[in-house]
Amino acid sequence: MVTGGVGQGDSYGGYRGQLVEVLRRKGIRDLAVLRAVQMVPRHLFVPESVRHRAYDDVALPIGSGQTISQPFVQARYLELIGLTGKEKVLEIGTGSGYQTALLALLASMVFSVERVPHLAQQAKGALAAAGIRNVTVLVGDGTLGWRPFAPYDAILVSAASPDVPAPLIEQLATGGRMVIPLGDRETQTLTLVERGDLGIRTSTIGDVRFVPLLGEFGFSNG
Repeated sequence: MVTGGVGQGDSYGGYRGQLVEVLRRKGIRDLAVLRAVQMVPRHLFVPESVRHRAYDDVALPIGSGQTISQPFVQARYLELIGLTGKEKVLEIGTGSGYQTALLALLASMVFSVERVPHLAQQAKGALAAAGIRNVTVLVGDGTLGWRPFAPYDAILVSAASPDVPAPLIEQLATGGRMVIPLGDRETQTLTLVERGDLGIRTSTIGDVRFVPLLGEFGFSNG
């Protein structure tokens, strides 16, 4: 949840409104997702050097070879997951913390794993500044998930993997959904993974481009 004074009343509110209209024109229809974009101060989650572009519908660098994804891609992710506000969500790749903040408005609890310690620390600071309270961030190998709090109703993976990491499949609840980019380091396909009573079903959504998911069940560092 977002608490405190940050939200529609700050000086960036108009820019967020413009971004919402851009996303709406591009086909985002989920009103809860659009409301989250309107509420979350994206400028708090980007470096000062690119803050003037915080509400452009583009990916931006955040350091350590990582990016904050294009808002349309993140909104599409969130639409695919179809959250109702009651879910426990696992996010792999905290990054800037912006998508984490969007999730916090759309779910009950968010557990986020980031492998780069200083990015995790920056994200925690930005989440606190934005008044986000229902998020816990762990520094670790995201391909292993976060077993103590499993199973999860939804899992969002914000980096590309050659295959769906086995621990994440194990930690997905029955009836749960996972969104993950699958492919090599250059070209990937956004994939929806659903666990039903009869097992796992996957469906492809479209071509995307993400940084590689590093870890035991992802790409190697080499």
